[in-house]
Amino acid sequence: WTKLIPTLREEDSELWVTWNPEDDESATHKRFRLSDDPLYKVVEINWRDNPRFPAILERQRQRDMRERPDQYAHIWEGDFKSIVEGAYFANHLNAAKQEGRIGRVPADPLMTIRAFADIGGTGARADAFVFVIAQFIGKEVRVIDHYEVVGQPAAAHVNWLRSKGYTPDRCQIWLPHDGATQDRVYDASYEGFLRQAGYRVTVVANQGKGAATARIEAARRVFPAIWFNEDTTVGLRKSLGWYHEKKDEKRRVGLGPEHDWSSHSADAFGLMCVAYEEPKAKGREPAFVPRKIV
Repeated sequence: WTKLIPTLREEDSELWVTWNPEDDESATHKRFRLSDDPLYKVVEINWRDNPRFPAILERQRQRDMRERPDQYAHIWEGDFKSIVEGAYFANHLNAAKQEGRIGRVPADPLMTIRAFADIGGTGARADAFVFVIAQFIGKEVRVIDHYEVVGQPAAAHVNWLRSKGYTPDRCQIWLPHDGATQDRVYDASYEGFLRQAGYRVTVVANQGKGAATARIEAARRVFPAIWFNEDTTVGLRKSLGWYHEKKDEKRRVGLGPEHDWSSHSADAFGLMCVAYEEPKAKGREPAFVPRKIV
């Protein structure tokens, strides 16, 4: 666009652009759809706006709705392509949207806030550090916030928690098993640092070689009970919509979860689901700790 637009040299010339949105970070979306230029005219049109929409396309639309629910919103409704084909949680995210479990989900001030982490490093090329913030209320899991950064020290994560009101008197933290190990840069564990900051910390035991699969299966079981606060969980839902299995195309076999940009948030989400199910596995309901507001 930077090169093309200056070639429209004639006075009152027009540039017409039509496209099916792919990504809210795309240059086309940002330049035209988000622009406040009064000379830009933006119109959203869809299949239902076509008075001559043919029967053959209506049959195809209905078929896609049934057979490809994870792709339907992008293909037919103009939504961004937030779910990759074959993603582990594609159908679950689609069901959450259809059932109205993605919307305004405020935190309950009387209930414990739970922060589930995936550990990242402090180097510029380190894995991302993630918090998935949730509350367990009755049989519901309410995901109210999401945090993901790269290369920041532990103090930055604590500052974010406090800035959001997730203070030690209200918030408990769950770490994966590597949260108890030493950071290579600061020679201190996340568990120890967070405890020094006043937080109650639980380190989830190492689940062994099948840990990633166990988190995925736990998430699939718990997903029907999960509600998402729409505005603050966009990044998390993008990650869940992309998280998929790595394939050996020659042998056509699965190689386990793909370790890419989406896996860090997906792992923290899976840790949350494992923690939710753990008390039930031990024969008791999850503990819900109300907080007295002074």
